This record gives sequence, C-alpha cells and structure tokens, in this order.
Amino acid sequence: MSQQQSTNDVSIDEIPVDVANTQSGEVDSGEVPEEIRSVTRELAGEQPPTNPLVVLKAARWWYIHGKGGADPAFQWAIEWVRHLAADTPSDVEQFDEFLEYLVAVGFADEKAALR
Repeated sequence: MSQQQSTNDVSIDEIPVDVANTQSGEVDSGEVPEEIRSVTRELAGEQPPTNPLVVLKAARWWYIHGKGGADPAFQWAIEWVRHLAADTPSDVEQFDEFLEYLVAVGFADEKAALR
C-alpha cells in the first residue's frame, strides 16, 4: 500500500474519521460530513432511505463521533435498518428522541422543521 494515513485522521468509505474526537459525545452539525448529514436528514424526513447499507454507513459515523452505542442518531439508524430488514414497526419513542437530538446538535431549530 503506497498511500499512508495519519494516525489522527483515518478514512472509511471516503468519510473522514477524526480519531481524536471518537465517541466524544460532543457533535456539532457543522462537523458532520455532507454525505452523513444528508442521510441523517433523510432518516428524519417523510421518506427515509430504504437501502440498509447507506443507513448503516451513517450509523457507523454517529457511533464513532457521537456517544457510541448510546447516541440517539446511531440508535435510530440501527432501528430503521431493523425495520427494513424485518418489516416490523419501528419505535416511535426512539424516533422522537432522535429528532430531539438533531435539534440539540443543531440540525434544526425545532423537530417540526426536520419533517
């Protein structure tokens, strides 16, 4: 492999992972890469993505940069993938927590603006 990566900046699927800020719990909407921001907003919208691999990519980013397994965006993405895979109803309370979290990190001023 001729390409080297710094130990502080790793790339997964061309989405940068800042190792120094992993699982910091402090996410600012301005720090979210555009691809992850787009998928996250779609997960909050009326017509969320139906490709589980795309959703899992976003889940991975939120897990790494958010609160790990406790991150509401990660949890909702995993819940949505479960819904897609098993065709079971999704958890409405978990969705509300996800929307509240997106407001808290600056994706919108209020939950209604995300839908």
